[in-house]
Amino acid sequence: MAKLNLLQAINQALITAMTEDEKAVVFGEDVGYFGGVFRATSNLQEKFGKARCFNTPLTEQGIIGFANGLASQGSTPIAEIQFGDYIFPAFDQIVNETAKFRYRSGGQFTCGSLTIRTPYGGGISGGLYHSQSPEAFFSHVPGLKVVVPRDPYQAKGLLLAAIRDDNPVLFMEPKRLYRASVCDVPEEDYTIPLGKAEVVQEGNDITLLAWGAQVETIKKAADMALEDGVSCEIIDLRSILPWDAQTVAESVMKTGRLLINHEAPITSGFGSEIAARIQEQCFLYLEAPIIRVCGLDTPYPLAHEKEYMPDEFKTYEAIKRALNY
Repeated sequence: MAKLNLLQAINQALITAMTEDEKAVVFGEDVGYFGGVFRATSNLQEKFGKARCFNTPLTEQGIIGFANGLASQGSTPIAEIQFGDYIFPAFDQIVNETAKFRYRSGGQFTCGSLTIRTPYGGGISGGLYHSQSPEAFFSHVPGLKVVVPRDPYQAKGLLLAAIRDDNPVLFMEPKRLYRASVCDVPEEDYTIPLGKAEVVQEGNDITLLAWGAQVETIKKAADMALEDGVSCEIIDLRSILPWDAQTVAESVMKTGRLLINHEAPITSGFGSEIAARIQEQCFLYLEAPIIRVCGLDTPYPLAHEKEYMPDEFKTYEAIKRALNY
């Protein structure tokens, strides 16, 4: 075991994957000698050479188009989009090519070996163009997997699983945790199954559900609620697509209440899909309406970032509303 932050865990996962698979290549804007804007790819070019870790032009559509070609020809591309906010120029390539390549070719070709890494979310005073959470846009796309880690241990295991998966994976890294989240991470190779949620803490009164950096937020709210005698069950969804409805439903049938927390705006956020599915499966078990504590329906603000965030205090107040319904 070693104490690593999220960036170090991701870097270690990339080294492991590139050492194991000679066809694995890492590329994106400034990922080479510079190591990327957050330094997640530090020393990869020095270790594996310029042919396997290299910079691309500043064109997200070109990065993913190039990645699709590499994947379809047998390579293992790991493409970095520098900020999740700038993934939208590549939206057509991801949605209409990456995700559909296997289906439209009748299984003759595939982009299944492609992994797309991108930092997302706020909390670093990045303003409206460096703080967005676009995961819900991609949850509507069959043929794609969407994964979000909450800490360094999860990041290494999930990223290695994503790189080795037979489907293209969008791996979204909560940037405010890059250096803030530190935990023990095994130095050896390991993977964590994609599409499987984790019950982080068991409880009886209400289920709290989040992913990425917001898992720590609901943990803090659960600690506040515990002082009032409220027992919270905490679930980290981990995979947005596919998502583990069974684990969530089993928890809600036990607690009778569900609170969903995500940083993206509330309208059409992925919490809407979760609420609809769980209401359908657990209607007779619910003791209160499903509550969503989410970001606001506004461009991500700079000066009012703290007011925008669905923090532990908003979550704690929502827990009390659910219990008092």
